[in-house]
Amino acid sequence: MVTTLDDTKRNALAVKLANIKAVQQLLIENEQLFLRESTDSEISNRFQDMLNDDQKNLGILDTVIVQYGIHAEPKKSINQVIEQVRGWIQSSELSLYEKVFQHELLKHQQAMTGVLVHKAAQKIGADVMAAIGPLNTINFENRAHQEQLKGILEVLGVRELTGQDADQGIWARVQDAMAAFSGVLGSAVTQTSDKKDMNIQDVIRLDHNKVNILFTELQQSNDPQKIQEYFGQIYKDLSAHAEAEEEVVYPRVRAFYGQDNTQELYDEQGEMKRRLEEIKAISASAPEFKDRVRQLADIVNDHVREEESTLFAAIRNNLSSDQTEELATQFKAAKGRIQERLGGAKTGANV
Repeated sequence: MVTTLDDTKRNALAVKLANIKAVQQLLIENEQLFLRESTDSEISNRFQDMLNDDQKNLGILDTVIVQYGIHAEPKKSINQVIEQVRGWIQSSELSLYEKVFQHELLKHQQAMTGVLVHKAAQKIGADVMAAIGPLNTINFENRAHQEQLKGILEVLGVRELTGQDADQGIWARVQDAMAAFSGVLGSAVTQTSDKKDMNIQDVIRLDHNKVNILFTELQQSNDPQKIQEYFGQIYKDLSAHAEAEEEVVYPRVRAFYGQDNTQELYDEQGEMKRRLEEIKAISASAPEFKDRVRQLADIVNDHVREEESTLFAAIRNNLSSDQTEELATQFKAAKGRIQERLGGAKTGANV
């Protein structure tokens, strides 16, 4: 049994991520309903763009949660709010303006929670920042959506109150507002807009970055308890990553990467697992502990270089974008199952 970094702060952050995912699913439901109810082509186009973004961002959220490695349930209070808002949105008693108003409030909640998670991650640990990094794209897109929703509300509200169209310059003002808040960060809003989700190379690279940070944090610490916790997190992350690759990725690439090359990847991970078990049996205060971890890191880094060069090139040359994104989805699903098995039951949050 290894001690991991799943402390109170990390579990609380996992619950926030679960809350964000639950609200994200409701946002998608709402936008699908708005598309059915809207008769304005400009508004419909904007809702369609938001829906495309939000469906993509649901996949990014799955990536973040799996990368984070702690699976939680949404708070009971969040589930209650979601059911209440769902009832309002589906009600025939509310106008489209009133429904979109509730949707904009959800977007505001989503954007603020995303920022909170980012700020909290800065205080918890560098490995957490690496894990939740893709959340930043979602945060910026949610802010962009808020500006568009304000424009939609103005159009719908003026029509509802006067029966006339709003000022036609409204959409130019919306674009100006979006440009003003995004500024130099605008590229972060659109950097993944042409993809449904991250591809398998993106997801594997995130894993590599996180474990590299954990190795660095361990080597820099002189606290045996903290060293043991860092190793526990490394053990958990590497074990889940390796098993998911061996279940999903390596069988898929064998045909074009070659039998020998693929077997080499299996063998390298077999050696990595053997060393993980050896280190697990050593006290973190033992003189040789850090040296053994350093040797493990060297093996992992060699493996990472091979994957990020030759394997990734083979994937790019032999699989389409849709296929690499689907492979990422399968990898995340497998890794999530493995993490729950390694880490026990989900973190409860019904408070």
